[in-house]
Amino acid sequence: MPARVLELSVFADKVPIMSPSPAFESKANGAALTISDIGKPLAHTTFVIVDLETAGGKPVDAGITEIGAVKVRGGEVIGEFRTFCSPGVPIPAFISVLTGITDHHVADAPNVASAVREFLAFANFESGDQPVLVAHNAPFDVGFLKSACAKFDIEWPKPPVLDTVILARKILRKDEVRNRKLSTLAQFFRAPVSPTHRALDDARATTSVLHGLIERVGNLGVQDLEGLQTYNGPATEKRRRKRYLADGLPELPGVYIFYDGNNRPLYVGTSTNIRKRVMSYFTAAETRSRMTAMIELAQRVDAHVCSTKLEAAIRELRMINELRPTYNFRSRNPEKTTWLTMTNERFPRLSLSRQSHLPDSERIAIGPFPNGSSAELAMNAMHQATELRQCKERITSKSSISPCVLFEMKRCIAPCLTGAETVGYEDIVLEASSILNGNSSEVSRKLMEKIVTLVKEEKFEDAALVRDRMHALEDGVHRSSRLREITSIPLVIAAQANALGGWEIHAISHGRFAGAIVAPPGQDPKPYLLKLKGSLASDLGLPTLVSEVELVLKWLGDGVTRLVEITDGHTWAHPIAARVRANELVCS
Repeated sequence: MPARVLELSVFADKVPIMSPSPAFESKANGAALTISDIGKPLAHTTFVIVDLETAGGKPVDAGITEIGAVKVRGGEVIGEFRTFCSPGVPIPAFISVLTGITDHHVADAPNVASAVREFLAFANFESGDQPVLVAHNAPFDVGFLKSACAKFDIEWPKPPVLDTVILARKILRKDEVRNRKLSTLAQFFRAPVSPTHRALDDARATTSVLHGLIERVGNLGVQDLEGLQTYNGPATEKRRRKRYLADGLPELPGVYIFYDGNNRPLYVGTSTNIRKRVMSYFTAAETRSRMTAMIELAQRVDAHVCSTKLEAAIRELRMINELRPTYNFRSRNPEKTTWLTMTNERFPRLSLSRQSHLPDSERIAIGPFPNGSSAELAMNAMHQATELRQCKERITSKSSISPCVLFEMKRCIAPCLTGAETVGYEDIVLEASSILNGNSSEVSRKLMEKIVTLVKEEKFEDAALVRDRMHALEDGVHRSSRLREITSIPLVIAAQANALGGWEIHAISHGRFAGAIVAPPGQDPKPYLLKLKGSLASDLGLPTLVSEVELVLKWLGDGVTRLVEITDGHTWAHPIAARVRANELVCS
């Protein structure tokens, strides 16, 4: 027999390997979801089922002796691949007994690098239909393939991976199969080819198992790739009966709201395709227990179509904040951010506050911080750099308070005392206010000098603490400076090219989303820009939610957004492409 066998066949007459699964057919009499309802239809998905034989050892050794693969689409075989590989090491006797592959079989076979390249060319994972890699016990086969790519400097294409072992555990009951071995599953699904510990035979058997599993979940309403990947048990009949709630919903981007029978909002979400996303709640792909409870109560779904993803994300934030739907986490835990501020009293001190809205413009504050710990670090940095008092007592002209130990350590001038000791506290407050308003470079310099000193003294833990304090203060100052800057601008209009070649144009007023419009590809965007400006409300006011302003800032600073117009007398210096006139967008 030849030392190497390579089979690469694309059948002119595609032959089904088994009876078509319901997942590959349209629904009948409304009994199941159609394959076009949600996600990437399984009927349009290409699967590459692979199996490897090895010389033993670890994946890092890349000791592959044989690769076998089957390519299928819509339940039909469209190609097969098999090759021996020279693993570069002797094949142990017990492996030869198990697989029947000896050193003689691989003597003239291609090396592992060549064989893996040929397999990847056959699989064509980077093609437009994005094939899915399937294996039985995928960590083993995929681990060897990835290790071989790393060892021989081959780019791994990172395909989506399905493991038939995991699928079988989720889909088949324990009383149906005694285990999830390939031989057991192949027998259960009556595969025409039994596994033999040879790569192509085992790949063919795995293909039959895959289609058997798809047939099982197809009867349970799973008709798309996403549903198969996330399947975690059958959807209840009660949940499936609710799929009529998606009737009439648009297949467009936007926000959707579930309501109960008393017209109370249950859940707010966003999607690029409202109908498909809502439909997914009625399949087995939805496994969250709180969503199951929500679906049982749902009686209506409203949709709000949005022009862009940014508009949808912001409208979702606003609706959750306004409606407080029961099943949104943000409703149970209203988004409150932590700020470092100065108190408004005779002898101000630093204080932490939590709120979801931006602080008043008259109040000095930095942040928001991601958590209370970061805010505490920034406060400690301020205390280390200034002599602001740290006591929490409210000091009045009638107060009689003894100075604390910080006075003795010369870390505070003790404004709680009367007389000359209070002279100079106003200067300390002015210095702290200047830092909180963005002039923090001098503080960072002093803290860096402290870090260098501690490192020289080999006090590394203390140096790390000062470093963390410095970074927390710098981050808080930077974030608040950006927020103040964007909220001070009455109007910013910016645009970003979309995937179709058109332009998504957004209007931002005082940091708040004011409107959006999409200029189609190849058309002059000026009329759309004028239409957008004409639709803007005149009393938008200041922004409310910090999270909304930060979404706007993220969009403006992503490096591909282009500034179109800004209110006279204002500038925007953060990362953004060069400013352009509206009539230049069409030819950019």
